Amino acid sequence: MDWIWAGVQSIRNVFSIDSGYRLTDDQVINHFPNHVELTRKDLMKDENGRFIHLDFIPLTFMLPADYNLFVEEFRKNPNTTWIMKPCGKARGIGIFLVNKLSQLKKWSRDSKTNNFTPPTSKDTYVISKYIDNPLLIGGKKFDLRLYVLVTSFRPLKCYMYRLGFARFCTVKYNASVNELDNMFVHLTNVSIQKQGEDYNAVHGGKWTVQNMRLFLEGTRGKEVTDKLFDEINWQTVHSLKAVSGNISNDRHCFECYGYDYIVDDNLKPWLIEVNASPSLTSTTSSDRIMKYRLMNDLINIVIPLVRCLSDVRWNKIPQKEHLGYFDLLFDEELAQQDALNMDKKLGPGGMVRGRKDGSRPSPATWK
Repeated sequence: MDWIWAGVQSIRNVFSIDSGYRLTDDQVINHFPNHVELTRKDLMKDENGRFIHLDFIPLTFMLPADYNLFVEEFRKNPNTTWIMKPCGKARGIGIFLVNKLSQLKKWSRDSKTNNFTPPTSKDTYVISKYIDNPLLIGGKKFDLRLYVLVTSFRPLKCYMYRLGFARFCTVKYNASVNELDNMFVHLTNVSIQKQGEDYNAVHGGKWTVQNMRLFLEGTRGKEVTDKLFDEINWQTVHSLKAVSGNISNDRHCFECYGYDYIVDDNLKPWLIEVNASPSLTSTTSSDRIMKYRLMNDLINIVIPLVRCLSDVRWNKIPQKEHLGYFDLLFDEELAQQDALNMDKKLGPGGMVRGRKDGSRPSPATWK
């Protein structure tokens, strides 16, 4: 059996028609052909903007294509801060904050019409409303990096890794306009924070998700903490469902995504970014151990599935001992069967106990 772990450019070459290469039954590869439908910042906005209930992504525009729409929104709320990110880049490269239209002149000059500018353009940016009321711990901003394994988009089958982590800024948060250019205050990317004089190489400015939960349970209560993480799970599933119809669902493919969330001071999570190639570089000893376990558990799930590629057993849920620190997040086949069984039990008009009509589904319906 061939296990192929490659970068995104290599994946494009593998799936290119001109390459003449075809995967055999015993080969598996770590990206779906058009994973950019989910991970490109501009495409994520387009696809998710058309999906119901995705109220967990900050208001976003693509520049220069959406410049006029952005100006209209900006004038409604002139005191709002926005964050600009170049499409197709990672690790905080090229990101900056703006609070004045004059700061966008060089992008508006490039767009003389409202016509769509191809997202491959090096000058294409997304601009999103900045979450200026982040939840602070020790006065510092943080975000959550969570790992999600997808083994199929149709039917959707995905797993959430329990050993994610929180990344902290090294400088205490300050919403003052005088600090807009201070990336050590606003950006949690380790590649940026490690350049600061306050960076601690021992812990790397990270907490485990388990420690984060314990802290929130102690300061905010267990009920609201559980609700926060249930909401994160719900958002993750629906972001995947939003693009499932557009992804080329190849049996030879799986993907480990890095989901980045920011939590505001109302304990509302916001999906900021999805990464197709989350960094496996270790910055601390605990980081190295966590990422080793991530890869080990991922292999234990994916490899048994490969052995069944030409079999009706393909993509069945692995045995519990093979899941490691992964939890089954959503299985569309099981969800459909559960819905069918519930309809049979309650009738078409029945509801899950404890759920109000029109509310979001309880965790039992999507885990």
